[in-house]
Amino acid sequence: MAGTIRRIAVNTGGGDAPGLNAVIRAVVLAALRRGWEVVGIRKGYQGLLDMKDGLVALNADMVSGITHLGGTILGANNRGNPFQLPDGAGNVQDASRYLVERFHDEGFDALVAIGGDGSLAIARDLHERYKLPVIGVPKTIDNDLDCTEYTFGFDTAVATATEALEKLHSTAKSHDRVMVVELMGRYAGWIALHAGIAGDAHVILLPEIPFDLEAVCRTILERDRVGQQYSLVVVAEGAQPQGGTPIFKDPGGGGRQARLGGIAQRVAHAIAQATGKETRELVLGHLQRGGPPTAFDRLLSVRLGAAAVRLIEMGEFGCMVALQSDRIHSVPLAEATRRLRRIPLDSDTLQTARDLGICLGEG
Repeated sequence: MAGTIRRIAVNTGGGDAPGLNAVIRAVVLAALRRGWEVVGIRKGYQGLLDMKDGLVALNADMVSGITHLGGTILGANNRGNPFQLPDGAGNVQDASRYLVERFHDEGFDALVAIGGDGSLAIARDLHERYKLPVIGVPKTIDNDLDCTEYTFGFDTAVATATEALEKLHSTAKSHDRVMVVELMGRYAGWIALHAGIAGDAHVILLPEIPFDLEAVCRTILERDRVGQQYSLVVVAEGAQPQGGTPIFKDPGGGGRQARLGGIAQRVAHAIAQATGKETRELVLGHLQRGGPPTAFDRLLSVRLGAAAVRLIEMGEFGCMVALQSDRIHSVPLAEATRRLRRIPLDSDTLQTARDLGICLGEG
C-alpha cells in the first residue's frame, strides 16, 4: 500500500485525442472521493518547468460536463520533453532534475501522466531515473501502444475517417474518379485498416505492408472492366512502396519532430499516370483528432482514469493502466513502451480485408 496521499498531479502530453477530458474528470472525481487534492499541469510538463500560472487546482465544478468535450482543458504540448528541452537558442538541455525538484517542491505525492508512446517513455524515464511516483494512461489515436488492446481516441478517429469515406463514395462514383485518402498512422495502420474496411474502401495501404503500385493499379483497372468506374484508396501516412521510404513533409530538427505526409499525393499521381484515371487526393489530417469522443472512448477513458487513481492508492507506481480482455490491468511502463503495437501480418482483420477483395498492395 502507498504512504499517505494528499496531493496528486495530472498532465496531458503529446497531441490531443478525443477522451482526454474524460480521463481528467475521472482522475479528479476518483481522487476527491479519497480526500486528495488534484492539480493539473498545463501543457504537458511545461507548467512545471517554465510556464507562469502553469498549475491549476482541479475540483468537481471544473470538470463538470467535460466528458463529451474534445481536446484537453490542460492543453497539450508535444515539444516538452524535459530530457531534451530546447532553450530558445537552438540548444537542447536536460531539465529533468529541475522538473523533479519542482514536483516535490509543490508537494505532489503522485503524477498521472496521460500520453502516447513518447509521453509515456518520458514518464518511464522519470520513474526509472528519479523514482518519480507516476502512473501512465495510454492515449493515441494511432492505437500503437503495446500491452493494451485499445487506446482511447482510436475509436473516435476511426468513426470520423469512416464517415469521410462514406461521403467520398458518392462524389467518386459520380465523376468516375479514383479518390486517395491519407489517414493518420505513422508506423501502424490501425486507423486506415479499420476505417478502410468499415468505409468500403477498395484499396488499403499500410505501414506494415510495403505496397506494390502495380497491384494497386490492377485492382483499379479490374474494377473498370466490371463496370465499377470509381475506386476509393485509403493510405496511412506512414505507408511506403516496396523498396521505398516514408515521405516527410517536415524532416524535423532543432527540437521539432519529423512530420510524415505527402504519400496520398504521391500515390494519386502515380495512379493517374499508370491508369489514365482522373484522380484526386485528400488528407483528412487533424479532423481525426477533433470533436467529441464516441461512447466507447468516453467509457474507456473514465475506466482508465479511475483505475489510475486506484493504482496510486495501492502504491503501484511506474505502471500503465491497460485494457486487456475487457478488464483494466496494470503493466510496467518499461514493458508498455518497449515497442510499438503494429498490425500483425497474420491479423484476422487483415485476412478479413483480403476475403472482401480489398487490395492491400501485396504484389
